[in-house]
Amino acid sequence: MAGIAIDLYNQSQAELRDLIQNSPPGSQIGGLYAAFMDQPRVDALDAKPLAPELARIATVSNKADFATLLGASYGRFGASLYAVGVQPDPRRPNMDVEGISQDGIGLPDRDYYLTAQFKPQLDAYRAYAERVFTMLGASDATAQAAKVVEFETAVAKVSWAAADRRDVARTNNPMSLAELEAYAPGFPWAAYLKGADIDSTGTLIIGETTAIKAIAQLYADTPLSTLKAWETFRTVDDAAPYLSDRFVQSQFQFSKTLTGVDALRPRWKRAVRLVGNSLGEELGHAYVDRYFSPSAKAQASELVENLKAAMAARIERANWMGPTTKAQALVKLQKMRVLVGYPDHWRSYAGLRIEPTDLYGDVERSRAFEYAYQNSYAGHAVDPLKWDMTPQTIDAYNGGLENKIVFPAGILQPPFFNPRADLAVNYGSAGAVIGHEISHGFDDQGRKIDASGALRDWWTPEDAKRFEAEAASFGKQYDAYEAAPGAHVNGSLTMGENIADMAGLAVALDAYHRALRGKAAPVVDGLTGDQRFFLAFAQSWRQKEREDYVRRQLASDPHSPAKYRVIGPVRNSDAWYAAFHVSPGATYYLAPTDRTRIW
Repeated sequence: MAGIAIDLYNQSQAELRDLIQNSPPGSQIGGLYAAFMDQPRVDALDAKPLAPELARIATVSNKADFATLLGASYGRFGASLYAVGVQPDPRRPNMDVEGISQDGIGLPDRDYYLTAQFKPQLDAYRAYAERVFTMLGASDATAQAAKVVEFETAVAKVSWAAADRRDVARTNNPMSLAELEAYAPGFPWAAYLKGADIDSTGTLIIGETTAIKAIAQLYADTPLSTLKAWETFRTVDDAAPYLSDRFVQSQFQFSKTLTGVDALRPRWKRAVRLVGNSLGEELGHAYVDRYFSPSAKAQASELVENLKAAMAARIERANWMGPTTKAQALVKLQKMRVLVGYPDHWRSYAGLRIEPTDLYGDVERSRAFEYAYQNSYAGHAVDPLKWDMTPQTIDAYNGGLENKIVFPAGILQPPFFNPRADLAVNYGSAGAVIGHEISHGFDDQGRKIDASGALRDWWTPEDAKRFEAEAASFGKQYDAYEAAPGAHVNGSLTMGENIADMAGLAVALDAYHRALRGKAAPVVDGLTGDQRFFLAFAQSWRQKEREDYVRRQLASDPHSPAKYRVIGPVRNSDAWYAAFHVSPGATYYLAPTDRTRIW
């Protein structure tokens, strides 16, 4: 994959490597990087670091103890049939609780097991599992691999589709441990929660209910020997990037079938990624000190405020939204917290032991440290200033139940944002990203979360009906986009992101006009302000993608492929037609009556 975002990512990786290599001697950052870069030592150890974990799996003699082992995998290497994580309680959004959702498959989505188009990837996965068992010295590697794939296929059959998992109301099912045990018998829930160090007396938010119940039954029906084979393979797969080169290459031989990538990233880039994942805010602090000035933060914050003001005006003008819904929407927008650049308070990594001669142990200890940190929030008040992305991340997010938007310093860099750039360029690129995240508070899922973060549909039935009609029409546009031969965008799966893309574009253009403060936009190189705005928007999504990557994205990602993140929004924008004099007969022309007008 190549494009502007990838260029910025590569630039940031080089900057981060420089920071890492110049970190103080004996520092955690320098030690972890050195451990990863010491390939001769890692190769000499080969599979030895795996021995304690594999022995732990091999010696389990009953399913209750095995469930405890699965729970403990969050702080070690391995996999689990369920995913756990701390989240705000939808009933009491000021409190954090534990959530449980479906998991258990190693491929990107259930479709990889169940549809013919992904048979080559499933076959490659089976072959990879066989190689793993062979490398471990198993005499029946083929049979063991077959059991793993058969088990995961059974999990995939009962799992929810990606489009269904988007529904925040359907995945909000509070239960006590006793209620969960009664609802989903067959799985030793108390033992599992004990292994995961989760307080079993607290409320649990259960996600994909029927899938979680069916997986519990599957656990009860599956021989322990199969479960142990599955966990053995998934543990090796999880640890492979930190083992000798034969494990790395075997994993890459498989993973390239998912993306089409034909070359492994240089070791230094993989080392930088590990440091960023393990010591994110420690490295991020150094990053913003050098690359994101206070003045850049102030200017970016002003940009966000202009976008919020433009969104307020859009809400007030929305002809499908009645006065009652508008009033609540404006309250939610006003209360939406904005975090720009980096956290106000940096977290500490004190107590995390990093040894430059123990890569496997460093990663395992880092995982345990991070899991304990995140888990410590359960049962306590939500920290509204906590970041779920590192400052160097080239992305942004809407906090959903926390009613906040977060824009790391990493994405507030050229070409997305440049304090010295033309206003049209900043608003067309960074502005559209900001508008995108703001609008998530008011899309098909954001409508179910009120200003306080509570799960509550605050729209009137009449407004919801009008919105859903426009959204359905918009979704059909995306259903028609053939992103790879025979493979179309899923308008339902991508609905929220598509609406946010369209809203972000519209709101950013309004904000750009506001920023001109009544003055006419200058013409630059023969291009009007609006033309430069739309060109900046399009250029920010300029990207080349391999077909395997696109097919993977279509199956599992709620975002449309980059091409359609431009085409979809602009062809519904009256201003785009006016800016470039687009007329009937043009490839993506839509008659005014056919354009979606949600925002």
